[in-house]
Amino acid sequence: MNSWFMWFILFWVFVLISFMSIGGYFMFRKFFKVLPMADGKSKLDWQNYYVESSRHLWTDEAKAFLDVLVDPVPAPFRDIARHSIAAKIGQVALESKADSITEQHCIEGYILATPKRDYKSLISYLDKKQIDYSAFKHLLQ
Repeated sequence: MNSWFMWFILFWVFVLISFMSIGGYFMFRKFFKVLPMADGKSKLDWQNYYVESSRHLWTDEAKAFLDVLVDPVPAPFRDIARHSIAAKIGQVALESKADSITEQHCIEGYILATPKRDYKSLISYLDKKQIDYSAFKHLLQ
């Protein structure tokens, strides 16, 4: 009985330390996004800026296409992914001085907002949805 209880406690100590480490890792990553860069604004500040600056450029079709692009992201993270991808799409559209956000802006922003480690799943998702990304293959290298 005594030995069993000791193993039970050690198991829970290991589980709790593991969960706290995982949570701390993600909190630390979020903390880095809030730190100001050399220009005085953080990555989150720039995301908010591009979303707000490009709000008038979004059409209903572009919003629907963004929802299609964000669909493979797990539901708990979908809103955050939608915001960061929309910020990158807005940045692409603003830099090209577009009158409205097109499907091409969405594809380019989606590729630029996706980490390189996820390019394989990005390509398979775009192929599955039959979305033509051939003009942006140079960004996937």
